Amino acid sequence: MSSDHLIIFDTTLRDGEQSPGASMTREEKVRIARQLERMRVDIIEAGFPAASNGDFESVKAVAEAVKDSTVCGLARALERDIQRAGEALRGANSSRIHTFIATSPIHMEKKLRMSPDQVIEQAVKAVTWARNYTDNVEFSPEDAGRSDLDFLCRVLEAVIDAGATTLNIPDTVGYSVPGQFGDLIRNLRERIPNSDKAIFSVHCHNDLGLAVANSLSAVLNGARQVECTVNGLGERAGNAALEEIVMAVRTRSDVFQCTTRIDTTQIVPASRLVASITGFAVQPNKAIVGANAFAHESGIHQDGVLKHRETYEIMRAEDVGWSANKMVLGKHSGRNAFRSRLTELGIDLGTEEAVNAAFARFKDLADKKHEIFDEDLHALVSEEAAANAVEAYKLVSLKVCSETGEVPYASVVISAHGEEKTASSAGGGPVDATFKAIEQIVNSSAELQLYSVNNITTGTDAQGEVTVRLSKAGRIVNGQGADTDIVVASAEAYLDALNGLYNKLERAHPQI
Repeated sequence: MSSDHLIIFDTTLRDGEQSPGASMTREEKVRIARQLERMRVDIIEAGFPAASNGDFESVKAVAEAVKDSTVCGLARALERDIQRAGEALRGANSSRIHTFIATSPIHMEKKLRMSPDQVIEQAVKAVTWARNYTDNVEFSPEDAGRSDLDFLCRVLEAVIDAGATTLNIPDTVGYSVPGQFGDLIRNLRERIPNSDKAIFSVHCHNDLGLAVANSLSAVLNGARQVECTVNGLGERAGNAALEEIVMAVRTRSDVFQCTTRIDTTQIVPASRLVASITGFAVQPNKAIVGANAFAHESGIHQDGVLKHRETYEIMRAEDVGWSANKMVLGKHSGRNAFRSRLTELGIDLGTEEAVNAAFARFKDLADKKHEIFDEDLHALVSEEAAANAVEAYKLVSLKVCSETGEVPYASVVISAHGEEKTASSAGGGPVDATFKAIEQIVNSSAELQLYSVNNITTGTDAQGEVTVRLSKAGRIVNGQGADTDIVVASAEAYLDALNGLYNKLERAHPQI
């Protein structure tokens, strides 16, 4: 690739999934990967195959589903990790192995218990092992920001000689500031003798709100790959937001001497899909993808925009996909139109039986809601997948009573491990009463950490999407439900979270 091409490396499926409660199923990862492919993301980091069998299968499924983007698997600098990554990526059209080892004094001494020379030796071995599976090998020195510069140069020179084609410099703890981080990238490129044989990459965390600024500073200093996530998803305060990186480079082409190949009209659909699947809603004032990003309240602004758009808008809403959620279907739409739209959205339900079941749900929704948007279809498919999963708890029926001056009351019937059980409870509101009634049956002792309601589309008949976050014994899960009745959606979200707690696999994701 030419030096003026900025590679977009999306790690929503790996680092983004490390957000508390943001775990995704294999099918959900494939749906997001297909959307990233439609957006023309260069590299999709699909997961950490050695973390669990579930992660391995997810990376394998993404590798087999994606044809146009390179699929990447993460691996520690251990032979078994790299072997698992290589096996998971075997079916990919284009694959990359991303291996890493810590290089800061505190990590080497306290975590790895290795000498600097041993770390260099292990890094070279890791790259050599990875080259047995692919010529496309990325190396990251974990905690590079706190590493000795001379030692960092030694490590990176050695791994380039061993065959690493991309060097990724992570700001693991989000401690860097733009000027300092840009200088680090420039110094590394100038001081490493063979630096011209590898692409420099950056992976910034947002603990100080500087992930995008640090990444762009690195680009100005010669980095030609940025690792980022849709909506800035990621553990702690998140990662650099893909949409902000892409649109900054595109909008300020006078400053950034590089371009991406991203189809920016797919940005908003990707944002909404990731928000829907993970349950992490986008704040209204979020740049590019927030609901208010292109709204003008001030009369002066409105007047200016009407006279000449560029007075107050530096981007067009349609350029990032805000016009992409056109009405696609209605109650009179047939099975072929339904199937065709699912295909366009990259949704593969697998069997004819699954398509029929989803179509029946679509017809039920169309009776309640006049216009069906893409977001509705994604929510419907998520519900269909949840309905077909092995669930400990399912909602059978719900009755609520809420009247001014009276105490709200709810009665629920749920299937608990195949046995129908009924409970009733009063509460501070219909949702509170519903949750209390469910708890009378399941007695989970889980703590409710978050309750969030968002409308999937516009209009009073829009489906409400509810996210419930529960924690128990150190485990955190998100549950989701969608329905035109917000109380029903709340009950489904609570039960979905309980099922997540019941089925949750323990996984140990590393931090880059």
